[in-house]
Amino acid sequence: MLKEKGILFDETLCMGCGSCYHACKEKNNLPATNKDFLKDHLSNNTFTTVEQYGTKYARKLCMHCNEPSCVSVCLVGAFSKSATGAVLYDADKCIGCRYCMQACPHKIPRYEWATTKPRVRKCTLCDDRIKKGLLTACAEACPTEATLCGDMDELVSIAKKRLSEHPEKYYQKIYGLNEAMPEFTMRAMEKIPPVVAVGGVFLSGMYWLTKRKNQLASEEKNHTKEMKKHES
Repeated sequence: MLKEKGILFDETLCMGCGSCYHACKEKNNLPATNKDFLKDHLSNNTFTTVEQYGTKYARKLCMHCNEPSCVSVCLVGAFSKSATGAVLYDADKCIGCRYCMQACPHKIPRYEWATTKPRVRKCTLCDDRIKKGLLTACAEACPTEATLCGDMDELVSIAKKRLSEHPEKYYQKIYGLNEAMPEFTMRAMEKIPPVVAVGGVFLSGMYWLTKRKNQLASEEKNHTKEMKKHES
C-alpha cells in the first residue's frame, strides 16, 4: 500500500543554489521566467521559488494540505487528494471559477490569464514520480538535503530529532503539521453567496452539455467523412 508522501524543508541546510527551482522547471517543462531565480515569483510557469532573507533562504511551493481548502471549495471536483499525498488538479473538470485561489491560505494556485484555454497551475508533488518509487525532482536535485522527500511519519520523526538534538539551532516548531486547517475553508465559503454556488453548479452543467455537444459534433463530422470515403 502506498504511504502518503511529503517534503521536509530545512532552512538551516539551504545554501540558495536554486537546484530545486531549476529541477522543477525541467521536470514540468516550464519556460524560463526570470534570469535571477531568487527574484522569481510563483506563477502559472513557476511552481516553486527560493526566497532570500538576509543570509537565509526559504522555499515556497504548494503545501499539499491534509485537508486542502482548494479541494473542499471546488464545485466540480477539479481538485483532489491523491493517495501519494499530492493535491492534484484536473483541467478537464475545471469551470474557471477560481474559488481555489480565494480559499488557499498560502496563495498557491495560479491562473493562466494569457491563454484562451486557461488552467489553474501549481506544484503536483511530482505525483507521477512518487508512484514510480522516485523522489520529487526538487528533493532529488538538492545537494545538501535541505529538501527531503519521503513518508510523512518518517519526515516528522526526522524533524523532531533535529529539534531535540540541536535546540540552539532551531525554533522549536515544525511548520505545516497544524496549519491550514478546515476553518480556512469555512472563511472562504462564507464569502461566496449561495446564489453564486448555485450558479456554479449550473455553469458546471452547462460546461458538460457544451462539451458533450462538441463531442457529438466531432463524431458526426468523422462519420460523414467515413461515409464519403465509402461512397467514393
